[in-house]
Amino acid sequence: MVRTMVVGIRDGVKMIGISIISCCAVLVCTMFLNFYVDIRLIEGQILSETAMLFYQAQVSTAKVVCLVSGGCLLLTSVVMLFFYCKHYIDTHKKELGILKALGYSNLKIAANFRVFGISVLLGGLPGFCGAFLLMPLFYELQNKDNILPEITIRFHSVILLYFVVLPTIVFALLAVAYAYFQLKSPVLLLLKDGQQIRGKAGKVKTGKTKADRDEGLPFLTDLGKHTLLEKKILLFFIIFASFCFSSMTQMSAGMKKMASVMMGIMMLIIGIILACTTLFLAIATVIKGNIKTIAMMRVFGYSRKECGRTLLGVYRPAAYVGFVLGTGYQYGLLRLMVDVVFRDIEGVPVYEYDIPVMLLSLILFVIFYETVMYCCSEKIRKISVKEIMLE
Repeated sequence: MVRTMVVGIRDGVKMIGISIISCCAVLVCTMFLNFYVDIRLIEGQILSETAMLFYQAQVSTAKVVCLVSGGCLLLTSVVMLFFYCKHYIDTHKKELGILKALGYSNLKIAANFRVFGISVLLGGLPGFCGAFLLMPLFYELQNKDNILPEITIRFHSVILLYFVVLPTIVFALLAVAYAYFQLKSPVLLLLKDGQQIRGKAGKVKTGKTKADRDEGLPFLTDLGKHTLLEKKILLFFIIFASFCFSSMTQMSAGMKKMASVMMGIMMLIIGIILACTTLFLAIATVIKGNIKTIAMMRVFGYSRKECGRTLLGVYRPAAYVGFVLGTGYQYGLLRLMVDVVFRDIEGVPVYEYDIPVMLLSLILFVIFYETVMYCCSEKIRKISVKEIMLE
């Protein structure tokens, strides 16, 4: 059957990146949206002007967090879904071409990609349950000075529908639609597979010595640019990983002062998880997508260091751009919270940009990023040239 020949449940489960991002998004948004709905129920019990201002600030905070954090993570999940679908199609072109040649329609084949929606369910459901486990502590911290009447935690099925059920269905439909348009390629083009060794590799088939290779650096430069431009979506993942690390680590320090230690720790953990997930996904894909190129470079005498610098080093500037963007994002968001959301609330600390925290975050990011690059470049050493050449 086409279902077993194309894509199965196991392939949907492998999309761990979407599951992790979905879990983080649903966890944060469920806590704040549930709090938003519950706090609205006590509006009639608020009598003092101070309590009303605090209530309005809490309502605005919940809206801002859901829209900004949820929207950003949703966009990233959609991009990652399209990446997974295209990557699957690119690595199974021959099988898909054979199916089309046998008479299967694009829609019939694409319908099997609906199982990719399971990745959202596997992430969203734990995130939803985790949110309710944290809610008692979260509600207590949000009203730790007892300015508002007691806020009761209630279960709202509509939140489960919006954050778990509907996203699973929507992502399944998006996967089917995206796969359908990707499968419109001619059968012969799919049968050719399209995964060829880089055309530029011909420049190295001249038995060059080390000195000659130094003179041939334009090839390495050209190969690096080609790698960078061939998978633009991976560039997005590199920037996003750096963005998450930068914004969340710096924001967590600010949240400890402005909100609570719990919020700071939660943001720190989420930021590190998102950064690790997207960065490892991007780098592993770069290596896997260029495995034949790496094999050919090693055959002609290029060292592991040269391979790593050419194929992985080109992403380093983008990573530091992402760190800068994350720094600006967290500063702008915290300024928005202090100057707009909490401007009428007494006792809110004045937010000042914390340069020592930024420098510490930068040092940790350099260590984190360069360690990941080193570990991934070590994989190049383990690539078996013989196995690649026998394929």
